[in-house]
Order: sequence, then structure tokens, then C-alpha cells
Amino acid sequence: MATTRNLDSLAFLFDLDGTLVDSVYQHVLAWREATQAAGIELPVWRIHRQIGMSGGLMLNALSRETGRQVSRKDAENIQRVHAESYAKQAPSLRLLPGTQDLLDTLANHRVPHAIATSGRMHSARHALKLLKLHEKVPVITRDDVRFAKPDPDLFLAAGKRLKVPMSRCVIVGDSVWDMLAARRAFALSVGLLSGGYGREELERAGAYRVYQDPADLLKHLDEVGVRL
Repeated sequence: MATTRNLDSLAFLFDLDGTLVDSVYQHVLAWREATQAAGIELPVWRIHRQIGMSGGLMLNALSRETGRQVSRKDAENIQRVHAESYAKQAPSLRLLPGTQDLLDTLANHRVPHAIATSGRMHSARHALKLLKLHEKVPVITRDDVRFAKPDPDLFLAAGKRLKVPMSRCVIVGDSVWDMLAARRAFALSVGLLSGGYGREELERAGAYRVYQDPADLLKHLDEVGVRL
């Protein structure tokens, strides 16, 4: 049974891939297949460093690294192949440890929370369907905003949907792009190691606390000001 909501409580804004769902490396492999199909050879680790930002910005970054210009048509084809490749890997997606327990705990204690992902809905739906989201949990995707991470638009839109000011929001993500977007939104950020970035990287990018995964965050909710 849900408890009465504390009106001074925080709200949580969650990234999706690598934060709630173990899907980062499926995205990496899908981007590698897509870039190789376009004749762009990139090591996997370079692609991983860009996961979490918008697809358009990611292609711009990879273009700088390779010295090859990517036309609009090339970019559209790369993103199409990425989406197709990622969809083929959807059966391998799994929730990260503690994800559902964390979401259930927040819902049962009426702590507002939302999902904000740089992915478009046609790709994000594969991960979202693994979550048993409670009623009225907003989901903000790249389709809903002008700019994705590292711009703060996704998180600002999520906070607006919850009707909670950013000063009372905790942004939870696994990449430096999440942390940068949180700083630009003037919100507290928490980093998770479940997407492949290191503790020091996340802290340098602005993370107030860093935990292993959603299960670890659930054990330490009091450290970010949640009273259950």
C-alpha cells in the first residue's frame, strides 16, 4: 500500500540504457555495425565513449575522430541500420540488478520519478517493455525535445511533467553526458557504474554520489535525501 507523499520529497529522473536496463553494449555493437556498413571503421571503445548522447551528436563526434564527413543521407542511413541492428539484439536485454525493486519502492512511497532517454521511442521501447512502470510515470524520449544529452532538455521536460522544480530533482545516469546534462539543468546528479564509465569520470563530470547499480542506489537512498 502506498504511503502519503511527502511534499518536500525529491523526484528522481532516470536515464534508461545502462542505468535501468543492461543495454549499453547492445547499442555499441549496433552502432559499430551501422558505421561499418557506411564504410567507417571505428574501434568499439571509441563508440562506447559516445553512448548516452544524442545520435546526431554522436555521429558528429565520430566524424571528427575519423576525419570523414558524414552527410545527412549517410547519417540517416547509419541511424536506420543502428535501429535495425539494436532491434535484433532486443532479446538479450535485461534489467540491471535492483531496477524493479527501486522503481517499486519509489512508487510505493509516492516518490515522483520519470524516465528520460536520448533514444527515440522506436528503439527505447525494447528496453521500456522490460520495466513494470507504475501508473503516471512519464517517459520522455528524443522525440519529445529539440535537443538530447548533453543538453538538459530531456531532464527539464521530465521535471516539468512531474511538476517538480529541478532544485528538487535527482538525476540518475551512467554516463558523463547524463552528469553534464544534470549540471546544465542545475540538478543533483547520481552516477551508476553499470554503463561502463568509471567512478572518477562520473565524479569529475559532477556526480554527487556514485553507486554500482540500481540495487546499490536503493540501499543508499538516504544518502541523497530520501526519507522512506
